[in-house]
Amino acid sequence: MGKTTGFLEFTRQAPDKRPVQERVTDYKEYIKPYSKEELNKQSARCMNCGVPFCHSGCPLGNVIPEFNDAVYDGNWEEAYSILTSTNNFPEFTGRICPAPCESACVLGINQPPVTIEEIEKHIIEIAFEKGFVQPRKPNLRSGKKIAVVGSGPAGLAAAAQLNYAGHTVTVFERDDAAGGLLRYGIPDFKLEKWVVQRRIDLLEEEGVIFKYHANVGVNISVNDLLREFNAIVLAGGSTAARNLFIPGRELNGVHFAMDFLKQSNKRVAGKDPLANAAIESNILNEDVLATKKNVVVIGGGDTGSDCVGTSNRQGAASVTQFELMPKPAEARTQHMPWPTFPMILKTTTSHEEGVARHWAVNTKEFVGDGNGNLKALKIVDLEWKITEDGKPANFVEVAGSEKEIPCELSLLAMGFVHPQHIGMVQELDVELDRRGNVKASEHDYQTNIAKVFTAGDMRRGQSLVVWAISEGRECARKVDEFLMGSSLLETKDASLLHELV
Repeated sequence: MGKTTGFLEFTRQAPDKRPVQERVTDYKEYIKPYSKEELNKQSARCMNCGVPFCHSGCPLGNVIPEFNDAVYDGNWEEAYSILTSTNNFPEFTGRICPAPCESACVLGINQPPVTIEEIEKHIIEIAFEKGFVQPRKPNLRSGKKIAVVGSGPAGLAAAAQLNYAGHTVTVFERDDAAGGLLRYGIPDFKLEKWVVQRRIDLLEEEGVIFKYHANVGVNISVNDLLREFNAIVLAGGSTAARNLFIPGRELNGVHFAMDFLKQSNKRVAGKDPLANAAIESNILNEDVLATKKNVVVIGGGDTGSDCVGTSNRQGAASVTQFELMPKPAEARTQHMPWPTFPMILKTTTSHEEGVARHWAVNTKEFVGDGNGNLKALKIVDLEWKITEDGKPANFVEVAGSEKEIPCELSLLAMGFVHPQHIGMVQELDVELDRRGNVKASEHDYQTNIAKVFTAGDMRRGQSLVVWAISEGRECARKVDEFLMGSSLLETKDASLLHELV
């Protein structure tokens, strides 16, 4: 515990952000770094609790009190070593994780929790700056070859761990660059792509092989992978978006959120957003832009928020966001006690930049202009029945509330239902669970095909970046055990891994 009275002396202070009127003119990250003094104060707030619930709040089991103590003392190499013993990519989680560790922080019982996520980001960025982050190359190779399909956070984590264990790892990515949603889903203003590329470059230095425009089941044969590799890890994510089957769905101007976000990220990177559609098979062959349009985002989660921020940067005439569910509480209630993750109202920086938010709204119809283009939405207000445990149970439409609002671009951001089945999944004939995900238990991450494993959203369904990394790490350990009979790769503590590198 760096400072025994720190939690009494200092309050939570989030880092400064660039002004709204400035940041909506570009796609640069908007959060400024802490000063040395403020970072010291924020780390001093950690109480080094007897039972640190933040450990269990974090799916990776990050050793949070210990790295906070190292930060307070200015021991940056120690802080970096502690943090990366459980987390392969703190530069990602420190920027885009919703920080369930902070929801579980004991200080959060009666005070704002410790700024764990920001401290984590500062540790890894200072480590890069000071030269602590170096390629970790295994001294010996096992002779085993592993294919990882998908280069999102789960696939990258699995590839990194298996490479550390001495196996030869090849990552197959259908896009033109690695990162999955980190690359083409998360907008640059939340995660600039040089951060992603910096990690990809490091993994390549460590020996991980990346193959792009490699769409397994389309231009890469499933049988070739089964024949050439000792094990395969499926980490393709949950990419089948939830649709809205109402009248007018076929109109020009109704699009999935991820088509919109991916095109935007490609434009920001200076790439043709419509290139390589035939190979990647997940590209909409039509420009989707918010410029000068009335935009309505259907879905109140993080993807919807990303659409709001991107629409404002593209110069939308107006931006509105609908959520089917009722407006959440602004603070914990008796039904969501500490240390559970609270389902409370979340106002993101994108919301701060300008949006009309509405809850308990149902979209009834996409209205066309007679020429096949979207011109309006027909919507209705809902009245929800709330159960005794505080959860919405069912709803009825509010009589007389139906109306039309102008809209030339509607973005469907209602989540994802399961991985893409056409192509690789069908050709492999792997068993699926009742939700349509690739079936594998947490015990061994193994599918019904002995040498084929799966991890991340492809296995557990749509989830968080921190869960994806955790799944990739755990899956890697199971693959290592499958190939070698035992493994030094650990789930929560990778300290033994240093014996391999």
